[in-house]
Amino acid sequence: MSPREYGHGSADDEDADELDRDHLGDDALDRDEIAVDPLGSAPLPTDLGSLLAGRGGAPDELYADDESADDEPVDDDVPGSASSSGVAHDDAATLAELAEVEAELDTRWPETKIEPSLTRISALMDLLGSPQHSYPAIHIAGTNGKTSVTRMIDALLIALHRRTGRITSPHLQRVTERISVDGRPIGARTYIDTYRELEPYITMIDDSSTAAGGPRMSKFEVLIAMSYAVFAEAPVDVAVVETGMGGRWDATNVIDATVAVITPIAMDHADYLGDTLSAIASEKAGIIKKGSADELVPVDPVTVIATQEPEVMDVLLRQTVEAETIVARQNSEFAVLESVIAVGGQMLRLQGLGGVYDEVYLPLHGAHQAANAALALAAVEAFFGAGADRQLDIEAVREGFSSVASPGRLERVRGAPTVFIDAAHNPHGATALAQALAEEFDFRRLVGVIGMLGDKDAEGFLEAVEPVFDTVVLTNNGSPRALETERLAEIALPIFGEDRVVLQPFLPDAVETAIGLAEESDGEPVSGAGVVITGSVVTAGAARTLFGKEPT
Repeated sequence: MSPREYGHGSADDEDADELDRDHLGDDALDRDEIAVDPLGSAPLPTDLGSLLAGRGGAPDELYADDESADDEPVDDDVPGSASSSGVAHDDAATLAELAEVEAELDTRWPETKIEPSLTRISALMDLLGSPQHSYPAIHIAGTNGKTSVTRMIDALLIALHRRTGRITSPHLQRVTERISVDGRPIGARTYIDTYRELEPYITMIDDSSTAAGGPRMSKFEVLIAMSYAVFAEAPVDVAVVETGMGGRWDATNVIDATVAVITPIAMDHADYLGDTLSAIASEKAGIIKKGSADELVPVDPVTVIATQEPEVMDVLLRQTVEAETIVARQNSEFAVLESVIAVGGQMLRLQGLGGVYDEVYLPLHGAHQAANAALALAAVEAFFGAGADRQLDIEAVREGFSSVASPGRLERVRGAPTVFIDAAHNPHGATALAQALAEEFDFRRLVGVIGMLGDKDAEGFLEAVEPVFDTVVLTNNGSPRALETERLAEIALPIFGEDRVVLQPFLPDAVETAIGLAEESDGEPVSGAGVVITGSVVTAGAARTLFGKEPT
């Protein structure tokens, strides 16, 4: 295979951006009159497809094979099974091959080990023809809410007839979740074939780096290269890219995004990013960059910033000044005006960059998700060039938000008793979870199942959720990095007291125990009881699998 001819950005990207801006205000295209390609992507009247040099539509094999669903048994009573959700399955042989690829990639540096350099990923991108420059991008960094914001942006763009490529991390259940096209994870076959196609070039970079005394490419670097290659081959109209841990040296940062989004920044990954909020903010701010001087029609980059601590905001604003970007700040240029609890979520009234968007239904719980929605809306408005008196199509915005799903984020997986899964894993996320549980639900008895990783602030997490849990069942999520149940108990006992702490190291047993505790009190059933499984992305992913939920 020869290196792909992806192009390197330039005028084509600018033309696409100008066409995007036509989808605004009173003179916006009527979405019902737009002819779209078979996969429902970019409008054809704008001739956006021709800008992509006739690369064709997304191949059918990009997604999991629908016909393979019969290869696995289906339980009609299991929520999220193929029969009830319509999610396709990859066949057993393909999944076995996927496991082989993952085993190869797992010999590389893990995502928790980083080197402050973009040298290897940049060199690989050059060998591949710079696929990341063949489409515009929105880049998202921060500590909490990144994945939810990324998914919201993706859903809004799809509702506005754009074919999207989406990168999220980490995954909950299967690595293919990390790379999505048109809102759907790629199939295992596409993941495998993409890796095998890139493998010779990856080896070249490995050999060059090790010869100079450096490391091989990390697993995350390889995954990002695969993502950008998949997007170019689809092709996509816009990439929505969530960073890994940091920003400045994150492998995703080889893109030149027209919009940079910074979600709330808090203490996390201190061993890698710095032990102060300012130091962490400095790393995250690395995605805020100047616009490209090579473009024929320069576009002013925009930085969209969530509510931050003062020292964090100072760092971010200094970077925007240095990069000469336009700035939009939450609760200044955009905001949540109103949130009303609704069945399965909340009804929002949002102040966007282009005006007020009302009657927006978001099928997610919590004030933090409402704030995420405002951030996502502003990012999409900035991408399309919205401003005063230039609103996005309100019906498309409503459609986009109503379709949002954020697996593992206060996700309901069972009723009677209600069981939620939440991927909160640090004190900031735990506080948001506790607030949502207290404000939006009226449980008479609530039991937490908590399994955490060893490098997290377990004490801060447990203190944040203590007010909302009557009892906690401590467990182990099975990760090699998991905090031992006994050690977690040592931390939990002074916070909850001996009568409120139960140990069950095996996660399925812990869930069963929690459901039993929620259902009974003094031998009598308790109505209005609930269980929340939380503490780690790994815990959330394992719980989703336990309840039969498909990777999404």
